Formats: sequence, structure tokens, C-alpha cells
Amino acid sequence: MTDIPLLSSNYSRYAARAYAARPGLADQVQALAAAPLARAALSARLDALCDEARGGAGNPGNAGNANPAATPLTDEQLKRALRQLRAEVICAVMERDLAGAADVVEVTGAMTDLAELTIQRALAVVSADLEAVFGEPRGPNGERLTLGVVGMGKLGGRELNVSSDIDLIFVYEDDGETTGAQRSPIATQDFFARVGKRLIGALSDVTADGFVFRVDMRLRPNGDSGPLVCSLGMLEEYFYVQGREWERYAWIKGRLVTETASESALRLASQLEGLVKPFVYRRYLDFGVISAIRSLHMQIRHEAQRRASMRPDKADDIKLGRGGIREIEFSAQVFQLIRGGQDAGFRVRPTLAVLGYAAARGLIAPEVCGELTSAYNFLRELEHRLQYRDDAQTHAMPVDPEERAALAKSMGFDNYAALMAVLDAHREKVEHQFDQIFSDKVGGDGGCGAPEDGAAAWVWSDALTEEGADGTLLERLAELGIDDPAPLLARLRGLWQSSRYTGLPEKSRERFDSVAQRALEAARTLEPRARRGDTLARTFDLLEAVIRRGAYLALLTEYPDALNRVLKVLGASRWAAGYLVRHPQLLDELLDDEAVATPFDWPAFSRLLRARMAAAADVEQQMDLLRHAHQAEVFRILLNDLAGRLSVEHVSDLLSELADAVLDVTIETVWKQFAKRHREVPRFAAIAYGKLGGKELGYASDLDLIFLYDDEDERASEIYATFARRLITWLTTSTGAGTLFDVDLRLRPNGESGLLVTDLGSFRRYQLREGDAANTAWVWEHQALTRARFSAGDADIGNAFEAIRVQVLTTPRDAPPLAKEIVEMRQRVEDGHPNRTELFDLKHDCGGMVDIEFLVQYCVLLHAAQDPELIRNTGNIALLREVSRFGLMSEEEADTIGSAYRLYRKLQHQLRLDGMEAARVDPARVEHEREAVLALWKRVFGERGTA
Repeated sequence: MTDIPLLSSNYSRYAARAYAARPGLADQVQALAAAPLARAALSARLDALCDEARGGAGNPGNAGNANPAATPLTDEQLKRALRQLRAEVICAVMERDLAGAADVVEVTGAMTDLAELTIQRALAVVSADLEAVFGEPRGPNGERLTLGVVGMGKLGGRELNVSSDIDLIFVYEDDGETTGAQRSPIATQDFFARVGKRLIGALSDVTADGFVFRVDMRLRPNGDSGPLVCSLGMLEEYFYVQGREWERYAWIKGRLVTETASESALRLASQLEGLVKPFVYRRYLDFGVISAIRSLHMQIRHEAQRRASMRPDKADDIKLGRGGIREIEFSAQVFQLIRGGQDAGFRVRPTLAVLGYAAARGLIAPEVCGELTSAYNFLRELEHRLQYRDDAQTHAMPVDPEERAALAKSMGFDNYAALMAVLDAHREKVEHQFDQIFSDKVGGDGGCGAPEDGAAAWVWSDALTEEGADGTLLERLAELGIDDPAPLLARLRGLWQSSRYTGLPEKSRERFDSVAQRALEAARTLEPRARRGDTLARTFDLLEAVIRRGAYLALLTEYPDALNRVLKVLGASRWAAGYLVRHPQLLDELLDDEAVATPFDWPAFSRLLRARMAAAADVEQQMDLLRHAHQAEVFRILLNDLAGRLSVEHVSDLLSELADAVLDVTIETVWKQFAKRHREVPRFAAIAYGKLGGKELGYASDLDLIFLYDDEDERASEIYATFARRLITWLTTSTGAGTLFDVDLRLRPNGESGLLVTDLGSFRRYQLREGDAANTAWVWEHQALTRARFSAGDADIGNAFEAIRVQVLTTPRDAPPLAKEIVEMRQRVEDGHPNRTELFDLKHDCGGMVDIEFLVQYCVLLHAAQDPELIRNTGNIALLREVSRFGLMSEEEADTIGSAYRLYRKLQHQLRLDGMEAARVDPARVEHEREAVLALWKRVFGERGTA
């Protein structure tokens, strides 16, 4: 034995016994512990131990055998080699850990490597032995079959502790039979069951050398009462017929720990992933899982309390107790179950990786992530110290004073009280965060909690179907603050009697009833009072839209504050209400005020969206991801808008920048999947006109685009035309997630008769009137250029476009013919938007927004050659101030017209939010502004209809 004292022998009774029983072990441990335990080193050491178990060259049974390693291992030899490796690894890990040389990741990684290596080696030996007797297992089409071993729990997450059980599930591809050898063929299920039993024995049988791992098979379908091995067909049927919520949780970490190099193993791995992923991860935000995990946690806690009552000396459990390891795991994995279907970044297995990703997505604060990470590492380190002592699967803090003193010293504390102070501080933070996520929030402190006096519960009840109850129902609704309750009563009765409601499963109906009653009760506090009935009607429109989607009912049940915010949004804007009804997944955005108020960072948004697109499974999911990402940011802008944090101009800026970012990611994504692509990056750009070009985009605005390319490839015209059609499909197709944009391409050269995508050189010639005069831009197209800019794609093409734009806008023009063209175009716009009401159309009527825009465009086209500032696409109000420098209007008049334009946009914005398609107001409301615009028009262009 080595003369160097080993920390493991001083602290661990298990290690001391192992060193005493096996001469040479201490030296081997000393050598292994000199560096982190690498997988390759463990594999090489296992090879050596297997050779030693056979007896090596000195074994008489190997006489004349030039390659002893080729001699099959007996069960006894296999068991001895595996157990000797286990003793060496656990002692070496212990040595490094106690010396402070290994962190939690190294310890758990080494133990996971040990488990995988021993499983793979044992499986290879046992399979070869049984195949020599029964032949190879073959599927119905003669294909070679393989037994797959799925590691669950900490093994699956590569988080195995030093004395852990391993949770395994055995799966195989399909039913068939063996080819036969020494004995007749047998069914593949029988064959793999024999392999599985032998494999379990190789790992868990207790011999003179101990054991390798205790094996737990209870997570397999139907648990102990189910077959030891199952085909993928059986597993699929089980998932869809009997699979329970806790099994979804368990399968989060499930992964094959057997080799995947062979063709049969690769097939098995691919098919298994295709079964497990849809079972674990829903394609929607699954807030219903909160209740399921809360229930599972309560079961685990009750079992821990039951055990503690039977063994008071084992009561303080750092895994299952309050603030323990399990609560950190639950706090992380709830994010996976809720969001993993939509965000592949959550489909990682290690607990700390999940927490880190949740923090990166803004779902938990960085400081909370840091606290949980510190607590997790501390608890896992403490767990290992508890288990090192006697190689026991324990998580209970000791009671004996000497044991407590030894534990505290091993953790670097002077005494047990100091250790407990740090431990309790960690557990308090974990407990607080767990309760933030899982505490039952229904009821509580009023607001949208439980109804206070029963009025709401009485209204949303069987009374809606009782004859003669109308008078009482109307009175109760009036008590709840509804001034005109009759329309709302009709809405409630229609929904209560609808098949959509009566056909709900019991659990879903309970959730729906809870939310409905809390919404009715909240009517008392809704402002303004006059809109309470409308707000509740919109609320029930939303509830009906999600009535079959239990996740959203669960969200509103689990998060009463979210219901409060829903009511505020629905009351503030009819357009917002419709948007939320069409895209109910946006309810998730109402959970976090901090996320709503976070500054918009479009480069970060683009990076994250690109990463999520790259991880998506298919085109359909990518299209949905684009829509969800866009909708979430639109809704975030809307929430800030309704809260009064944004001006109309700022809203338009943000919506325009969002559209640019989404267009850019879409172009990149579509090109990567485009079969005809001839280069890695397309020489292609989207140019924005109209509202997007002027950064005046509204919530429901179309995108006015043209597409340019600059590519010398002889097939470029055909390639980019096909690509543009594919791109438009991605942008405009309605999927299950809704639509992305409506796109208007009529401003491209030659309008609807022109090519879908234009060569940059052709565009230049068209705009600058070079060549065929019949194929040149009209003045109105040059007007459109005043509000055009590069939006997405190739920035070099964007720069070239801007150079063309500058050249066009600075071309000298004569005032009279330009004015005549502008006036004639204005008349065509007016004729195309007749207003047969007595209200004033803010946009299209004379004296409205179009007049101001045409005035600005005229000034830009006439004077840009002398004033480069007019070329800048800075918006109409800023350009008006610049125009005043030319004496066309005074600074005071420019401010007046600018104020008129700002007011028009504000009123238009408010009306659109209230659901009005045409933005029209009482003429008296804008009389002063309209007269000022008409006066300026008359002075610049003369009487209406003449230039």
C-alpha cells in the first residue's frame, strides 16, 4: 500500500475497508486521482481488469492463445472486473473531491461514465454469450436488432451521485425471432428479456467484490407488473393510452446509454426519439403541468414525511426535504415541460443547464439562477460527503455528534453549526423560489381571487338555464358593476349552453368555471365603468377561444395576476382583444412585468430567433416559430403602448424594426432550405416602401416591399424569382400559429405586370429613365422613393439601392410639371377612397394625412438637389421643419402642420386600437388642423383640382 496517506481512507469507512481487502488498490487510486478521470482512461482500465479477470497470459486456460482478450469472459469474470473498476473509480473520485480538486460536474460526470461503460461492456458480453446459444435477434424483415438501455433520472442527465441507483428501461425495435444456433429460435422479446436479466445481475448482484450499481426498473411501462423489456410499438401505445404526467417528467432525462454506432442502434435511437419527444414536450405552452408537478411533489414529500416518522434519526433529508435537491430539479424542469415543445433550447438534460437557459430567456432573474446554482452545487457536494462515509444511498443529515463533526470538517467548516447555517440559508432560497413557481395562487388576496360574496358564482351557474331566473341574474350582474347587463347575460347563457362548454372534461370545466367566476367578480374594479360589460364579453370570447386548450385555462388558474392583466388589456383595446383571441399563446407574455418593460434589443432578438430556427425539427415548426416570435414582440409593444410608455412614433419605430429583424431571419432561413441555391449567402435584398419604409408601421399594416438581386450567375433571374415566391409563401401563409405579414408588391418596377424580383442594374435604369422611355418610373414612383429604405438581406445591395435613391431624389425638376403630377395623383387617391359619411377621414379626406404626405414629397423632389437633409428618411414631421428653411412655409407653419400630422396619427392609432377599420372623427375635433393643411395646400398647389 502507498505510503502517502489517502484522504478517502481517513474519511470513508467504505474506502478504508476496500483498501484493506484489496492489496494494490491504494496505489491504483493514487494514480487515477492524479488527474480528472477521463472516459478513455476508464475504458482502458476496464480492458486491463477484464484481461486480469481472465487470468492473462499466465492463465493455463489461455495456453496457446495469442490474444487472451479474445477469450469470452464468464459471468464471474465479468462481475469481478466491473466491481474492481467501480471500487477504483469511486475511491479516486472521493480522493479528488475531498482534496478540493474535483467539482460536482467532475464527480457526477465520472460516475456517469462509469455507469455507461459498465452497462455497455456487460451488455456486449451477455449479448454475445446468448447469441452463441440462440443466434442473432432479427426483425420481421430480417434486420439485425439491438437491445437499447435507456438511462433515466440522474444517469440520463449525467448527474449520477457516488452511491446512486441507476434507473433503466430496456427497449428494442420490433418483434421477431432469433436465427437459432445451439438451440431453436426464440422470440426477440424472450431473447432480450434474458439479456436484460443477465445485465441486471452483472451490475447489481452482490459478490465478494461488492456490486457495481443497484438497478431500478420501476420506471418501465406498467412498472414492476410490466414486462422487463418492451418494443417501441408497445412503448408508443403505452405513452398514448396510459402515460401519466409524472412519466413525462421522468422521460425528460431519458436517453440511450448503449452504443449507437451500429446501423440497428442508430435506427433504434432515431425511432425512440420520435416517440419520446412528442410525449414529453407539447407543441403549446403547457401550464397544466404546474398542477401535475405540484401533486407529484406533494406525494414525494408525504412519503418522505412518512419515512421520517418511522425513523426520526433520518428526518433531515437534503434531497426530498424542503429546499432540497428535488425542489431545485422541479423548479428547472417545469420550464422544460411548459416550454420545451416550442423552444428546443429547453430540451437539455442537466438541471443547471436548464436553469441557465431559463435565465438567458428572461424567465428567471440572473440572481435567482445564481442562487439556485450555488444551492444545487452545495447540496450535491454535501450529498456526496454523506454517501462517501459508508457507500450508502442516503440523503439524511447525521444525528451522532462525531458523524456531524466529521461531515462538517469534510465540507471545510469548523463545526456542524457553521455547516447548518450555510445549508439552511441555501434551503431557504430554494424553498422560496419553489413556492414562487408551485404555490397554489388561486384565492389569496382578492383581485382576481375567489369570489367574495358569491354573486359571480351565482351568475356563472345552473341559474343560466333556469326559467324565470333572468331578473335575478340581471340584478346580480348589476351588483357586479355592469350598467347594461342584458347583452352580457345573453353572451353568458349562450356559452353555458354551448356544446363546447358542456362537452368539456371535468377537470377542464372546473378550471373554466374558476376563471369565469373570478373574471365576473373582478368586474367591480374595472375602469372605465361604462366599458365593464364590453370587457367581460371580450373576456368570454377569449375563454371560448381557449376552451379546448387546457394549458391556457391552467395558466389563468395558476396565475391570477395574469387574469388581472388580461382584463386590463381587453378593456383598453378592442384590437388587442381580437389579437389575443387569435393568438392565445400570448397569455404567457402577461406573466412577467419585468420582461414586458425590458428594453427592446433587436440584435439579441435576431440571434435568439436564429438559434431557435436552427434547432427546429421541420419547416412547419420553423414557420410557427417565426409567427410566435413576431406575435410575442408585437404584443410586448402593445402592452407598453397601452401602459402609456410609448408615443405613437415610438410604437411605429419598434414595429418597423421588428419587421426588419423578422424579414432578415426569414430570408436567411428560407435560403438555407432552398434546393436551387447556388451560393451560401444570397445576393438578395428586401426594400421597404410605404409605412415600413417610412418607419410608420401600425399593428395591422401591410408590408410594401420590392425585391432586388445583384448576382452574375446566368441562372440568377430564375433562381431569385423562385426564391422570392418561396419567401412570400413563408411570410403570408396562414399556419396553426396564424399569419406573419400581408405583403404588397405592387410598387415594384412596372407594378403588377413587372417581374417579382428585379436585377439591381435594371432597377437603376428604370428609376433613372435610362433606355426605353416606356419602361421608366413615373413621378408617383419617385414619390414612393422618398419613403423607401433597405430593410433586410444583403446590405451591399441596400447601399447600392440608397445610392440610386439619392440620385433619383436629387435630379433637378421644374416646379409646374411636378406640381401637376402630384395634384393628379392626389386626385386619384381621393377618388379611390370615397367617404360617404359626415365624419372626417383622418387619412384620405382633403386636409388629412395624405395631403401632408404629398406636400412633403413634393418639397423633397423639388428641393433635395439643393438640400441633402431632405434625402434622409427621417419622417414627415422632421422633413417639414427642413422644408421651412426654403421659405415655402414659415417655421411656425411647419410646426402647425407637423402638430396636425402628429394629432392625426395619434387619433388614427387610438381608433385602430379600438377596432375601427376606417379612422374617422367628428370634423369639429380637428377643424383647426384641417384648415391649416388646406391653406398650405392651396398656397402650394392652388385651388383643389388645379396646379
